[in-house]
Amino acid sequence: MSQKTEKLTKRRAASVPQGPFNVTPLFAARAEGSVITDVDGREFIDFAGGIGVINTGHRHPKVVAAIKDQAERYIHTCFHVVMYEPYLELAERLCSLTPGNFSKMTLFANSGAEAVENAVKAARYHTRRPAVIALEHAFHGRTLLGMSLTGKVMPYKSGFGPFAPEIYRMPAPYCYRCSFGLEYPSCGLACAEHLHELFRTHVAAESTAALIAEPILGEGGFITPPPEYFPALARICKENGIVLIADEVQSGMGRTGTMFATQHWGVEPDLITSAKSLAAGMPLSAVIGRQEILNAAHVGGLGGTYGGNPICLRAALAVLDVFEEENLLDRARSLGRTLRARLDSMAERRSLVGEVRGLGPMLALELVRDKKTKEPAAEETKELIRYAYQNGLVILSCGGYGNVIRLLMPLNIAEEQLNRGLEILDKGLGQVGK
Repeated sequence: MSQKTEKLTKRRAASVPQGPFNVTPLFAARAEGSVITDVDGREFIDFAGGIGVINTGHRHPKVVAAIKDQAERYIHTCFHVVMYEPYLELAERLCSLTPGNFSKMTLFANSGAEAVENAVKAARYHTRRPAVIALEHAFHGRTLLGMSLTGKVMPYKSGFGPFAPEIYRMPAPYCYRCSFGLEYPSCGLACAEHLHELFRTHVAAESTAALIAEPILGEGGFITPPPEYFPALARICKENGIVLIADEVQSGMGRTGTMFATQHWGVEPDLITSAKSLAAGMPLSAVIGRQEILNAAHVGGLGGTYGGNPICLRAALAVLDVFEEENLLDRARSLGRTLRARLDSMAERRSLVGEVRGLGPMLALELVRDKKTKEPAAEETKELIRYAYQNGLVILSCGGYGNVIRLLMPLNIAEEQLNRGLEILDKGLGQVGK
């Protein structure tokens, strides 16, 4: 550790609580495209993307230009006090981009957790029902309601109770570790059909306002459902008047090769939450969905001082322009094919890799000590992350057992950087798995 980094580390320890976890000991000085440069001038290929926030790359010129232009005009008036056109423009564009052939509206907030909270508020108000169903292994934020919905105790819930009431949980579609001990496709989609059992034993359907689920569970380990899973959930929700909320905070904005992951299965959620890569690093989130749901609450019932900040809105509009003008979804699909081939090869050659899963370029490796017993390799995962940044690559873990490596590099990453990063990952798997 250099003197500069060591000095900053001591300042961090003295002035910042230990609660905010740090994946690496690095301090950034600059970031461009898919590369982060630290305060000591070392370059790191970024396969973390600020936890799925930099789909268009660090400091995309069009995003930077939009931020600068808006900052020269006005920074904040509060939409509740003096309105502005970028709020309307982005709302309109998101309504047209999200799946669903029905009238929609869009509400803006600051973070993914706030989007989730507002989606639940809207669903409860619309249905006049209290209960919300969430999945095991889910992550929906760190606010009281967000962590109550989250299905992982450490580090998100431990010591922070009591939690919000009227939240019920059902098994996730974790085929690699099936809660029912079954195998797809002979399982009869037991994880989705279990919803009927939940209605019998835990909460009545007529008391349930919403079911919230990530199309691909992010922090939960990139758990990827069978293609019939979300259509089954949508059918059951529709039959029972339950609002289906798709939490696309991490899986949206092109991360899976479609603008929103639910589009892979032809599902039209009632509400969709978006954040992370929506504004390329600026704090912005959105709830997009059925007009009759989002427009039900009384005037003043939804909103917030900073929600829909104009600089963040302009950044998001630039992100959508980048997707259109640079055919970023096509690039995402191509990246996904390349990644899948390379990761499948690693799975064949490296004993640590138990499964490769995901959609498009939203892919992950579940690491195990034994491919038959599937014993989670949590310590080895930590070692691999350490090996990676020591060799110039930033990667992240996730999963209920802390043994999943998730890949969240920019969708427009240069081929040279992609190949170099994958080489480091492959060599690390070989080193750690000895």
